[in-house]
Amino acid sequence: MNILILGSGGREHALAWAVMQNPKCDKLIVAPGNGGIAQIADCAKINIDDGATVVTFVEENAIDFVIIGPEAPLAAGVADRLREAGVLVFGPSEEAAKLEASKSFTKEICDAAHAPTAAYGHFKDPEAAKAYIREQGAPIVVKADGLAAGKGVIVAMDDQTALDAIDDMFGGAFGGAGAEVVIEEFMEGEEASFFILCDGKTALPIGTAQDHKRVGEGDTGLNTGGMGAYSPAPVLSDEIAQKALDEIVQPTIDEMARRGSPYQGVLYVGLMIKDGQPRLVEYNVRFGDPECQVLMMRLGAQALDLLHAAAEERLSETRVNWADDHAITVVMAANGYPGSYEKGSEIKGLKALPEDSMNMVFHAGTTEKDGAMTATGGRVLNVTARGATLQEARDRAYAMVEAIDWPEGFYRRDIGWRAL
Repeated sequence: MNILILGSGGREHALAWAVMQNPKCDKLIVAPGNGGIAQIADCAKINIDDGATVVTFVEENAIDFVIIGPEAPLAAGVADRLREAGVLVFGPSEEAAKLEASKSFTKEICDAAHAPTAAYGHFKDPEAAKAYIREQGAPIVVKADGLAAGKGVIVAMDDQTALDAIDDMFGGAFGGAGAEVVIEEFMEGEEASFFILCDGKTALPIGTAQDHKRVGEGDTGLNTGGMGAYSPAPVLSDEIAQKALDEIVQPTIDEMARRGSPYQGVLYVGLMIKDGQPRLVEYNVRFGDPECQVLMMRLGAQALDLLHAAAEERLSETRVNWADDHAITVVMAANGYPGSYEKGSEIKGLKALPEDSMNMVFHAGTTEKDGAMTATGGRVLNVTARGATLQEARDRAYAMVEAIDWPEGFYRRDIGWRAL
């Protein structure tokens, strides 16, 4: 098969790495890719949010299968344009992608499916939103309704923070994403991520993970896109996972099908777990980043077979072969992230690191320039390792981190602390 992966981050590097190991992959192109991806696959600079451009590229390059990594092309209907052109694609339709692109849509689906989630209000008017906050009181969660690159969620521990968040969102701090807001009850418990492949009818769990969202050690400081992750998530026991499948995931898939928008792709199910009961925090319609890196590390070559089966609606006859292992990824970010940061610093020491089924550095924001690898993003590297235990994987990952010579970067030293 000739395969095209859309995206340029650590998630797409991990997907490319897993796909390349499968003998069914004859040729792999990643658009636009990054410095690390360019070392294992061909990269192509095209506008991946424009369906017509992607379809033309697919036809010109005899692509058999397209895997869409990020949420923006999904929300822009790129999967729909590919399907209309008769191209096999992994990723939900524009309508189904509203499970991430609109928080209020997700709440509406949860109501219809009777899926346990936080109580909420949906507002298009700032004064009505503020009145709701004053009535409910803090702690409370304020969310921009649309796509805000993982940054449009404010967990307010006091009323003033929540009221300020309303001013920011309606004032354009998150662009069009904040034109409407969803305000939710604050849920207590432990968060975990559950990853499900869907083919419109069947739900196939493919792993659990926990990520570290905050920039500082001990889970303190500003929220980020994620500073590290590990898999599996101990809090998501088999019993709780089954409960989440029965009470949240399958009812959602059934409701989407009932509405004529069957969900096909990966469903990232963000859960809050308390006293053995899972409740939905959010859906994402793509693999998490950096959770994808630990999942791909554990799945390896079979990842392609699983995504292909989802695209061809064959999940009912497909199974996942799990090793009894653990994986962890440590994010190395540019100094200053998630605020302003410098671009263009050189990263040394990467060539000496092992690259195998137990150790990989996935690139998130890099470019190769004159033989040197330079940092071009906020989150730059995902240093990822597997082991028989989480401690073994962690030791392996941090040994690689220590060997990377990049004074302009930083990382958290406590990834995995909850599980350990």
